[in-house]
Amino acid sequence: MSPRIIDAHAHCGRMDAFPPQDLHDYIAQIGGSGIGGAVMFSPVMEIYDRYDPHFRDTGEWRRRRAESNEYLLSVSTSEFEVYPYFFIWNDFAVEQLSPAHKGIKWHRHPREPVYNYEHSNCAAAISEIRRRNMPVCLEEEFENTLYFINELASGVKVIIPHCGMLNGGYDLLRRKGIWEMPNIYADTALAPAGDIRDYVSRYGCERLMFGSDFPFGDPAFELHKILGLNLTGKQQGAIIGRNVARLLDASNRQIG
Repeated sequence: MSPRIIDAHAHCGRMDAFPPQDLHDYIAQIGGSGIGGAVMFSPVMEIYDRYDPHFRDTGEWRRRRAESNEYLLSVSTSEFEVYPYFFIWNDFAVEQLSPAHKGIKWHRHPREPVYNYEHSNCAAAISEIRRRNMPVCLEEEFENTLYFINELASGVKVIIPHCGMLNGGYDLLRRKGIWEMPNIYADTALAPAGDIRDYVSRYGCERLMFGSDFPFGDPAFELHKILGLNLTGKQQGAIIGRNVARLLDASNRQIG
C-alpha cells in the first residue's frame, strides 16, 4: 500500500490574506498531486508584526494569536486532514495548547522581533513541550538555532525547515554536526535538490520530510522535486509521508 502523502510544512490562515492562504487556496493548488493532508501553521503576520523590529506585544496581538492558533483546530475536512501546529511567541502561552495540536512552530528571521529566550516562561514552555513530546519546527538565525538545540531544548524533537536554508544554511549546520543528532529532523520545503540528495546520502531518509512552504512554495511542484530524486520506493515513502506520520502519532502523548 502506498503511504499517505503529507505535506509537513504549510501555512494556513484567514486574517492575513496576502498571499491567499486559506485551506481552500491550498487544496485548489495541489490539484491531482495525491497530497492527502498537511501540517499547517498560522501565517507570521497573524502572530507578530514581522516588519517592526521594535515590536511590542499588546492585548490585541495576544487575542489575534490565540484566535489564529485556535482556527487551525477547526479546518480539517473529511477529504483533507490538517495537522495543526501551535505558533508560539513571547507570551509562551502553552496553556492554550490543545490535545489536537500536533507540534510547535517557532519562527523568526533576521531583523525581526526577537524571542525572549532568557525569560523563565520560555524555559517553562519548553518543559511543557517536552512533557507533551511535541516536535518543534524551528526557523531561527544560526546562533539561536544552536542555542535552542544544544542548551535550551536538549533532546526535544526539532524539525529544521528548508533543510536549514534559513537557519544558517545546510552546509553550516552539517559542519556543526546538527544533522547527525537523532532528535533533529529536516523538511524539504524550497530546499535545493542537491542539498536533499546530499542529506539522503549522508544521513538516510528516516528524519527527512517533504514540505512545500505553501503559499510561498507550490505543493505539487515541491512533491515532484522529491519524486524526481531517483530514490527507492522505501526511501520515497518515508520522506513523503511515513516520517511525519510517525512524529504526529507520537506527539501530545504526555511523558512523565
